[in-house]
Amino acid sequence: MEERVLNNKKNGMAMMLLFIAAYILAIVVFITGLALHPALTIAGFLWLCLGWIPFCGLKVLGPQEAMVLTLFGNYVGTIRDAGFYFVHPFCVAVNPAARTKLRQSGDVNGGEHDGTAALIAKAATGGSAKIASQESKKISLKIMTLNNARQKINDVLGTPIEIGIAVMWKVDDTAKAVFNVDNYKEYLSLQCDSALRDIVRLYPYDVAQGVDTTGDGQADDGSLRGSSIVVAQRIRDQIQAKVEEAGLTIIDARITYLAYAPEIAAAMLQRQQASAIVDARKLIVDGAVGMVEMALDRLSEKHIVDLDEERKAAMVSNLLVVLCGNSEAQPIVNTGSLY
Repeated sequence: MEERVLNNKKNGMAMMLLFIAAYILAIVVFITGLALHPALTIAGFLWLCLGWIPFCGLKVLGPQEAMVLTLFGNYVGTIRDAGFYFVHPFCVAVNPAARTKLRQSGDVNGGEHDGTAALIAKAATGGSAKIASQESKKISLKIMTLNNARQKINDVLGTPIEIGIAVMWKVDDTAKAVFNVDNYKEYLSLQCDSALRDIVRLYPYDVAQGVDTTGDGQADDGSLRGSSIVVAQRIRDQIQAKVEEAGLTIIDARITYLAYAPEIAAAMLQRQQASAIVDARKLIVDGAVGMVEMALDRLSEKHIVDLDEERKAAMVSNLLVVLCGNSEAQPIVNTGSLY
């Protein structure tokens, strides 16, 4: 289904003035026909009864809006530019996602601000009828942001995590969006969830050994936490490939939330703390060994004191205890001989 844009219908003001003039003329014909000829009265009366039908063909569009029109089930075309249009009075605007509300910007409110005609119809039926106003049948061409609910997904190592994304998108081809899928908003939401699961399952939460995230057969250091931009780009590309037939364009995708699942969050926190402690201890020990080595070399170079191997071992032990201890050491001063 290819979109056909109607550019030659922006004559709504002229047609509206013509219909108003025709109504005035019908009133004059009806009144004069009462005195002159019954046929004029009948003609004026028929126009007064049926003259409202052409007004149904008047359509108003604002900036970044579109309206897909069908006539007796056949696709007529799409009006996209802002303006006042006149189309066939029996043309019907189609938007299957008019009342679909997702967690995104630009959603139609589902009738809370319906037009006057819809409000009158609801009042006449006791509020039981759900009539979509003309406004709700318009398709927004603006860039919108879809923020689906957070999902719990197992990463490549089987660790459950929670992740959420925000997708910036817009309708590019209105005919495909309306006719190729049942509801383009729900379709987009489902494809976002599917693409998110497919990509997240390829990555570990943090850098892991022996994991291939690119599919080239070689291990790399890709991770959800460290490669968020690359992951988001892959998610965007996969969503775009899935919604191409729906006439949608994915502008961007970003990870908005990333954390371990609650059931393992405490354990993973302990693991991170233990890893941090080990790394800190390793750094302390490396520094302490270097300081001890430097002290022994300086003592030997300056010939300050000659130490045998046993005294060197004792000195190394004492220095390591002082440098690597968690608390300050309490030195014991020896005022006598070393031997």
